Amino acid sequence: MAQAGTKVLTAHIPLPLAERVDQVAGRLERSRGWIMKQALSAWLEQEEERERLTREALADVDAGQVIDHQAVLAWAESLGNDQPLPVPR
Repeated sequence: MAQAGTKVLTAHIPLPLAERVDQVAGRLERSRGWIMKQALSAWLEQEEERERLTREALADVDAGQVIDHQAVLAWAESLGNDQPLPVPR
C-alpha cells in the first residue's frame, strides 16, 4: 500500500502548551509531530461529531420533535427535591 502524501502545517503555539506537548512526547517516547497528528485527528473527529449532532438536532426541530422549555426548567428545578420529576420527553 502506498503511503499517503504529507503537508507541513505551521502554527504559533503558546509556550506553556508547547511545553506540555514536549512533556507528553517524552513520556510516550514519541515525536512532537506524532503527538500533534494524534491531537489534530482527535480534534477533527470531535468537530465532525459535533457537526453531525447539530445537524441531527436541527432535523429534529424541523420535524417538530422538541421538548417544551418550561417542561425542561420544571424538571431541572425538581432535581434537588426528594421526588424529582421524570425526564421530559
